[in-house]
Amino acid sequence: MTTALEPHITSPLAANHRSGDAATPRVRLYKRRIAISHPDPQAGERLLAEALGAVDRDALHGLLRQLVKASATGQKPDETNLAFMISTIRNIAPKDSIEAMLVSQMVSVHMAAMRCACRLACTDDLPQQETVTRALTRLSRTFAAQVEALGRHRNSDERAITVQNLSVQDGGRAIVGNVTQHANMLVAETGPGGARQGANP
Repeated sequence: MTTALEPHITSPLAANHRSGDAATPRVRLYKRRIAISHPDPQAGERLLAEALGAVDRDALHGLLRQLVKASATGQKPDETNLAFMISTIRNIAPKDSIEAMLVSQMVSVHMAAMRCACRLACTDDLPQQETVTRALTRLSRTFAAQVEALGRHRNSDERAITVQNLSVQDGGRAIVGNVTQHANMLVAETGPGGARQGANP
C-alpha cells in the first residue's frame, strides 16, 4: 500500500512560537487569480499579511505576486512551493518592510539554489555540471550575505556602548546621556539626573 502526501493538509511539526496566533491561511492558485483560503476573507488577509510582514493590502498582494512567480516549476507557479515559502517567511517573522522584502528574496534565492542542486544531481555532462556549480555557488553566497544583512538590520537598533570605568576629577562634570559632536559644538542629551552642556570651541 502506498500513501501519498496530500499537499493541502498542513500538520504542525512543533509548537508554534507565536502563541495564540491562528494558522496562516493557504494560498490557492487559479488560472487567472490568487485566492486566500480562509472562511473570513478579511481575517485571512490579515493573518497572511502578518506572516509576510506586509504593512497593508497593496504590500501583501505585491509580495504574493512576486512569491508566486518565484515558486514556479517549469514556468508554472507551484502551490506547494509557495506554501513552503510562506511558511518559511512566517517562521523568520519579518518585522518591517525592509525585512519583508529581504526575507522574500532569501526564500526565492533558496528555491533557486535548490533547483540548481537538483540539476547538478541529475546531469552527467561535465560542462553543464560546471555551469550549474558556478550558479549554485553564487546563489549560496548570496543567501549567506542576505542572512548577514538581515542580522545587521535587526541589530542596528540594539547597538550600545557600555562604559565600565568612569573617573571624574574634582571640579569636573559627568554627562549622562547621548552625546553628539559636531564640528563647532558639543551637545549632550541628558538622561535623568544628568546635566546638559553645550560648548563652543
